[in-house]
Amino acid sequence: MIEPSFLSATRTAYDAIVDRYAEFAGAKFAEMPLVRAMLTPFAELVRASGGRVADLGCGPGHVTAHLSTLGLDVLGVDLSPEMVALARRTYPGLRFEEGSMFALDLPDGALGGVLSNYSIIHTPPERIPEMFAEFSRVLAPGGHLLIGFQAHEDPSASPEAFDHVVALAYRWPPDRIAGLLREAGIAEVARMVISPDEDEKRGFPHAFVLARKPAALP
Repeated sequence: MIEPSFLSATRTAYDAIVDRYAEFAGAKFAEMPLVRAMLTPFAELVRASGGRVADLGCGPGHVTAHLSTLGLDVLGVDLSPEMVALARRTYPGLRFEEGSMFALDLPDGALGGVLSNYSIIHTPPERIPEMFAEFSRVLAPGGHLLIGFQAHEDPSASPEAFDHVVALAYRWPPDRIAGLLREAGIAEVARMVISPDEDEKRGFPHAFVLARKPAALP
């Protein structure tokens, strides 16, 4: 199967800046208490229902490691082999694998939780339903999904491309993301929208959508 060009471009871009990105992303995560706060209820919900969590688009592994400290059995997956190699060196006690969010090497219903922390942003909008269908496939009934992304303020707006520092990216109205998740069989539970940081040049808000795949009928 021929790989889509946007996946190849994203992999190449992140492979090329792995050390600089790891330093930046780790520092940024440490400065974002609201982002870390959203991970806490996600972890609590997953622990209550049981099952492994996959941190999809895990990058250098700092969020995967944070989820582990919250008591989760977590697997990190990333498209970039250089990111995976760095994550393995940095966190040798955790498991990291190279993989695509369009074709996860996991059985149906294998996960109690899925985290996509700013990892959908490089995906062209027309391919997002395909990705969300894959998330739904690997998520067990009753499992939870948490997605973080740069947000658009206008709820009726179309996804908008912006010049991300690494590769072309898109920001989304949270309502659109919640609607596409619903079409994939995953229902929104809660959301958080964070006002833009005054220090950010583009001043985009950030959003997290927490969703749940309905439990199987008895």
